[in-house]
Amino acid sequence: MKVLTTRLAGLLVIEPDVHADTRGFFLETFRRDSYAAAGVDAELVQDNHSRSVRGTLRGLHFQVGPGQAKLVRVARGTVLDVAVDVRRRSPSFGQFEAVELDDAHHRQFYVPVGFAHGFCVLTDEADVVYNVSSYYDPALERGVAWNDPEIGIRWPVAAPFLSERDARNPRLAEIVGELPDW
Repeated sequence: MKVLTTRLAGLLVIEPDVHADTRGFFLETFRRDSYAAAGVDAELVQDNHSRSVRGTLRGLHFQVGPGQAKLVRVARGTVLDVAVDVRRRSPSFGQFEAVELDDAHHRQFYVPVGFAHGFCVLTDEADVVYNVSSYYDPALERGVAWNDPEIGIRWPVAAPFLSERDARNPRLAEIVGELPDW
């Protein structure tokens, strides 16, 4: 596999080796020793799978407490996947990285603890699969406004489909004092 660093410390884009022939393809989506050597050092304990329609925007989500690292991939379709640094003592606090993930290139995005995560669906449907480093706990779930002007993400849709919760997420500046020290 090939590991690409991003401009934000800790975020990784992983391009797995894909073995394709006339039957289709095979790839390893996770192998603990190889991924640990590449910098994905979180113990992944839960798998999640979401299906969404074109124009859906999920996020920007993160968990407080121990936090939650994520290894994200797209099994079907295409998404714009985004991570925002919410580590308040980080030199890149409030900055984001955006990566297109799809079912053709099989890239993965490793989002460590201390980043808010979200994605926008660019195809008719998309299945997003992600492994996480801590069990989901709704009491620890937090969010940041998808359209926070201080972050400045240029989403590919002007009026996305949002959950009620995501539509009410606060701007990052409103919660900076509540962020843990990761």
